[in-house]
Amino acid sequence: MSERIGDRAVVLGGSIAGLLAARALARHYTEVVVVDRDRLTGVRGPRRGVPHGRHAHGLVARGHQILESLFPGLTEELVEAGIRPGDFSGDIRWYFNGRLLRPARTGLVSVPATRPVLEYHLRLRVQALTGITFLEEHDVLGLVTSSDRRRVTGVRVRPTAEDAEQRELAADLVVDTTGRGSRTPAWLDEFGYRRPEEEQVKIDLAYTTRHYRLSSDPFGSDLAIIPAATPSHPRGAFFYRTPGEGHQVELSLTGVLGDHPPTDPEEFDRFTRSLPVPDIHEAVRNAEALDTPVMHRFPASRRRHYERLDRFPERLLVMGDAVCSFNPVYAQGMTVAALQSLVLERHLRAGHAPEPLPFLRDISREIDSPWDFSAGADLGYAGVKAPRPARVRLANAYVTRVQKAAVHDPALTNALMRVAGLIEPPQSLMRPATVLRVLRHAARRPPRTAPGREVPAREKSA
Repeated sequence: MSERIGDRAVVLGGSIAGLLAARALARHYTEVVVVDRDRLTGVRGPRRGVPHGRHAHGLVARGHQILESLFPGLTEELVEAGIRPGDFSGDIRWYFNGRLLRPARTGLVSVPATRPVLEYHLRLRVQALTGITFLEEHDVLGLVTSSDRRRVTGVRVRPTAEDAEQRELAADLVVDTTGRGSRTPAWLDEFGYRRPEEEQVKIDLAYTTRHYRLSSDPFGSDLAIIPAATPSHPRGAFFYRTPGEGHQVELSLTGVLGDHPPTDPEEFDRFTRSLPVPDIHEAVRNAEALDTPVMHRFPASRRRHYERLDRFPERLLVMGDAVCSFNPVYAQGMTVAALQSLVLERHLRAGHAPEPLPFLRDISREIDSPWDFSAGADLGYAGVKAPRPARVRLANAYVTRVQKAAVHDPALTNALMRVAGLIEPPQSLMRPATVLRVLRHAARRPPRTAPGREVPAREKSA
């Protein structure tokens, strides 16, 4: 049995980051209370507090590995719920710059579960742990501190019901996982601390999503068709099966810098037709639409540099999107939250409440590589207004070459997918053997593709 280091920990926010934090805390605190303004118990569909939950989500390979290690059998549960796992590259048609990458069997698992389905199964697992309770449909009004403001001692909460009274919830540790709207910077200001520096990359992204029932199957043995947005082809899409009878699919269109996929059904169809992959429009143009398109806007990736502060209240931690929220097209957020939960577990094993600044510095190290990958890629769009150091310009130029070479070489597809899956750091693409492969294919012309699709045979990485 793990050593107990406190009576009660309070987690603000029932997001995936909050659920993973609660799991780690349950082994060290007698009681863990997860506070959220939404109803959580039994909820299978999108929640108001997760507006992007109606749109395409991806759990990349490293995230799947962590969740399966924390919750053994989770993948099998998702399969029983109708989710079909597959290879992260070999079973997905990835298009970059309008060209199909040569498929590679990476050995990395892709679990194409929607966000509500994944959250539901994680909540069931977390609720089953001893000592964890959900305080649902409650607003968090603020923190309670010691008289000298050096230590957080609890939170003030109030039911969302009209005319409800607030109360104080004492805590030996408070963890903020409330996402982009986190009020920790304002609370720090209120208590006489410095706010963290913020770094933003304004991409002005929008997702617009619609569901269909198809008359035929465009996927064959594949899980999804994904034309990734790139500076040369900035309109992208995520097109994949959803659980249910018949050929039910979800189509999430993406557009950046104000070129947003419209919610008008006819304009949505026109946007689909403009994608560099004709297969998608061919599949949905005569399909049965199951709903009307719905949009979610994401103005900017944002990183709060808490690790640069020299003072921070004791017994308060910040995790997940409350620290760093990534451009969602790269599907990094859930996995980075999982990585942070491993850091939390490591600090808890020290036998005392985590010290905030060392903890925040350690999770910053987990954020560095994914942030460099996604923020650097967004700087490849000429319309993004931000400084572009020479190293970023050179990295983007080289990655574009890798993508073009991967059209011919499954080993390069594998290398790209290991970086995208957060298995390897971006620097791995600079290994000598990889650079030689890129140079070998640099002068080759892309393979010709007929209207519709011409899918290369499935190959193993060379």
